[in-house]
Amino acid sequence: MRFQVRLLLAICAVSIAPAMAEAQPPRRTPNQPELLKEVRPEYTPEARAAAIEGRVVLSAEVLTDGTVGEVQIVRPLDENKYGLDQEAVKAMKQWVFKPAMKDGEAVSMVIYVDMGFSLKENTTSSKP
Repeated sequence: MRFQVRLLLAICAVSIAPAMAEAQPPRRTPNQPELLKEVRPEYTPEARAAAIEGRVVLSAEVLTDGTVGEVQIVRPLDENKYGLDQEAVKAMKQWVFKPAMKDGEAVSMVIYVDMGFSLKENTTSSKP
């Protein structure tokens, strides 16, 4: 069993009131969260028996304490038929990050994660 995890993109929405924007120095964009603990998803017996392979794309909110908040499936793999989408969400919710920082303060940020499932190898690997 082999799977890959890639951190695709991070987005953070920041708003500054127009009147305040001129009075304050320009604000830097936040850095990316840093992955500290990764939990790998498990293959379900149904997916293994059906030899299901592919990718699940998730969006996840990394909170200011580094935990993962809401997780959504952006691109499903098995449409809830074999349980791999749910396994990816379950694993993602257990990840821990050093949160993104902006102007010296931790900020929440939405990230996109691509989790790949493959039965070709008996080892697991991941790349954030």
